[in-house]
Amino acid sequence: MWTILKILAAAALYGTVVEPRIVKREDHVVPLPQLPPTWEGKQVALFADLQIGMWWANTDAVRRVVAKTVEVNPAFVLIAGDFVYKAELEVDPLMREVLGLLQPLLDAKIPTYAVLGNHDYELMNEGSRKETQVARRVRFALDSAGVHMMDNKAVAVYAPGDSTRSGPLYIVGVGEKWAMNDSATQTLAKVPATAARIVFMHDPDSYAQIPANQAPLAVAAHTHGMQLGIPFVSDWLWRNRFSDEGSGVAGWIDRYGQPGNRLYVNRGIGFSIVPARINAFPELTVFTLTAGELKAQDR
Repeated sequence: MWTILKILAAAALYGTVVEPRIVKREDHVVPLPQLPPTWEGKQVALFADLQIGMWWANTDAVRRVVAKTVEVNPAFVLIAGDFVYKAELEVDPLMREVLGLLQPLLDAKIPTYAVLGNHDYELMNEGSRKETQVARRVRFALDSAGVHMMDNKAVAVYAPGDSTRSGPLYIVGVGEKWAMNDSATQTLAKVPATAARIVFMHDPDSYAQIPANQAPLAVAAHTHGMQLGIPFVSDWLWRNRFSDEGSGVAGWIDRYGQPGNRLYVNRGIGFSIVPARINAFPELTVFTLTAGELKAQDR
């Protein structure tokens, strides 16, 4: 009994104090069809799920992720939602804390694009809130600070140093599924058919809407890697108990979505419900872009 108690105490200490402070950078080279030559080798950073307002927020890891992102100096940054947590009564103070944490990124003038997550709508479960006071305040604070809000929007961006503006890459943002505000198909219709694009969203269930060959690189978050990364078990639980569409829990997701599309799920930084992570390290993802077609095993 004492041995079991010691093991449980050690696991609790590790999961609450140690692992949440260890940021893992995941690097991936990603082929994108029709990628303009000016974008060859450029990098894109992704992080998500700050969850500021959680009763033990993982602010140390947020600072480390932001510092690592500034160090990478990518062409642009994607933040895939859930900036706050249970912010109904204090959204403005929480957003001041969020912006303070993001300030090094903003000071570095790295273009940053974001979508809202379910907690930014005060949603712990799926609902029908297309807009809330909290969502409006979160969006306003980020937009005022210079973060480009991309819920159901598409924008053409040019590579750093491309003074001729010779070839755009499209960033496509998809709104929040739990707020019934994810219009992936309609938003992608705004993008020229042959244009290179990256699609990002908070909830990986939104990826199921995307027609074939429309998202050679799609990214999402929301899962936190289940905060307990048990090999095979966590992925099975997420697909069969927590996802409406059967999406996977972290990393590159297989057996999901339409042909010609590819999804990566970031483990996020913060917590939900329980302030612990075991084998689900906070994550900064860095994609290096290259021209090419998806291989058969990636489709």
